[in-house]
Amino acid sequence: MTTAPKSKIANDKDNKKVPPAGPLTGKRLATAALVAVLMGWITVRFFLSAHDTIAFTRQNACRALTPAPLPAALANGTLPDFKLPDANGKMWSLADLKGRPVLLNFWATWCPPCVEEMPSLEALADQLGKDGVVLAVSVDDEWSTVRRFFPKGTPLSVVWDETKEVPKKFGTDKFPETFLIDATGKLKHYFVNKRKWDSGEALDCLLGSR
Repeated sequence: MTTAPKSKIANDKDNKKVPPAGPLTGKRLATAALVAVLMGWITVRFFLSAHDTIAFTRQNACRALTPAPLPAALANGTLPDFKLPDANGKMWSLADLKGRPVLLNFWATWCPPCVEEMPSLEALADQLGKDGVVLAVSVDDEWSTVRRFFPKGTPLSVVWDETKEVPKKFGTDKFPETFLIDATGKLKHYFVNKRKWDSGEALDCLLGSR
């Protein structure tokens, strides 16, 4: 059986070749370069805008907690340091905590507003994890009183000031009073009386101090 020859049209199609793409002209190269630059600029602006939005949100979060003016003795942002023990005898100082934001809270078990805000401080410590430290300085008369206050333990870092002298260095004479210290060790905000520390604003405010 013989195969019929291909038609002329079929042969013409088979013999057609796609011409190779010509080199980019100067105009086309300039257009491609401009598009690339514009895309890069848009990307950079997007990330800068997102960063600015987050920073603005966190600043507003701190304002929502209604901080008080900084005490006169601490107005320059420099803080006195201290060394205080926790229940296991480990010594804590602000210098050792640099690199993470610290919420420093002065309190006592005999102080009703301190007791009221303590669960929210514990919730905040849980939310922060390793991104920050909630350091609760007790001015109770005995460690045993503090231990009884936390029968199941606590996510807070609790230390005891037996002398009751540390709060005075911060200008504190009422309780509770709380100081927000950023990751560089500078005082950012000062809060008088209790707050709802388990609010989203509190978490955003601390994360913005990293």
